[in-house]
Amino acid sequence: MSQSVCIPPGSCIGILGAGQLGKMTALAAARLGYRTVIWSPPGDTPAMDVAAYPIKAPYEDPDAFDMFTRLANVATLEFENIPVPLVEQIAKVIPMRPGAEVLRIMQDRFEEKKLFLNLQIPFAGTVGINDAHDALNYRASFPEIFSGCASFPAVLKTRRMGYDGRGQRIVPDVGVLHEAFLALGSVPCVLETQVDLACEISVIVARNFDGDMKFYPVVQNTHKNSILSETRWPATSIDERIEKEAIDIALLIADELDVVGLLAVEMFVTKDGQVLANELAPRPHNSGHGTIDACVTSQFEQHVRAVCNLPLGDPTPHSAWVMSNLLGDEANKWEHLLRDPKAKLHLYGKRERRPGRKMGHVTVLSSIPK
Repeated sequence: MSQSVCIPPGSCIGILGAGQLGKMTALAAARLGYRTVIWSPPGDTPAMDVAAYPIKAPYEDPDAFDMFTRLANVATLEFENIPVPLVEQIAKVIPMRPGAEVLRIMQDRFEEKKLFLNLQIPFAGTVGINDAHDALNYRASFPEIFSGCASFPAVLKTRRMGYDGRGQRIVPDVGVLHEAFLALGSVPCVLETQVDLACEISVIVARNFDGDMKFYPVVQNTHKNSILSETRWPATSIDERIEKEAIDIALLIADELDVVGLLAVEMFVTKDGQVLANELAPRPHNSGHGTIDACVTSQFEQHVRAVCNLPLGDPTPHSAWVMSNLLGDEANKWEHLLRDPKAKLHLYGKRERRPGRKMGHVTVLSSIPK
């Protein structure tokens, strides 16, 4: 199949990963007339509840690979921590969107920073801490490929497998750097200067195979314990200049990497008005959940459109919104939340509740300020 051909409704979309993002993508696909085959290792996998063809098997299972690639006309993913060799193998059989190179970069915080450097996109001062020697012998003049070295206080982050606050330690001074490195398992890390933060924002861009792009408006994010707590639009803490800079950064990265699907770009806004790129995600993003109820086209439908090389939908909001994650037992408040006629409740159907786990979200709509 030619990569540029539209994959029409009635086809089957393969999704790697079976959490809430995969579930909401599958629901959006079904509305457009697509079936889904969802492949994920066994576990608490809510997306399997809505899959036409659920495959519960390890990603190394050759029979699962054969079934997935036989059923799917195109493949995508719901999170970036999918083995790159698997993505490369799938791409030899059916279109895989996004591709392996995008995934390779976005699985590694150090590679993301190299990308920002090459594109001349500002980011917080960063150095690589690859082993115990680096951690024990760090100096402010630590030799690095980046023009700006990290200074203290700083945040030490594992290069891989970091999300929702996992794999991070605050490092107030160089004296505790080695201790923090050991606490993170002595794996390769990046050390990033802790910025003088005004607010956190994100932009989601959709890009199809033909290179058409659409972007959602900049949203403002609030984190608690390093987990996204609330996202709101309009982003009242930023001005038009910051909004334009943030959108330009996201469009530049999406185009440079030939992303097909969605790209979410998380950014810091400093108190002196700088916009600093932070992290990337090649998929639907938690900060975009408000688009389900408040935009003409949700991020999940947009992802399906982009992956299938359909015309992209209108991302314009028709309402202002505040989206709040429901973590752990907070999902038990569903009855109270439903009493608000402007609240849109989304429960993911996860069976195991534990502190900090995303069990659902609620989006409260309001009129767009004039």
